[in-house]
Amino acid sequence: MTKKELTFKEGYEVLKKNAGLLESQEEPDIDNLMKIVEESMSAYKACKTRVDAVQQALNETFKE
Repeated sequence: MTKKELTFKEGYEVLKKNAGLLESQEEPDIDNLMKIVEESMSAYKACKTRVDAVQQALNETFKE
């Protein structure tokens, strides 16, 4: 089974959710930390891939 690739919006929402979760903890939730980090890295990569693609398209569009 292939995982569905996250859209930028979905990835951004995951990153916001996880950042809020980590910021709101009084004590670190070590038991779930790896899951949060892995989910966040996947979301970051999806966002970065999309931003890089848009940047490349803009560079091609506005080439001199």
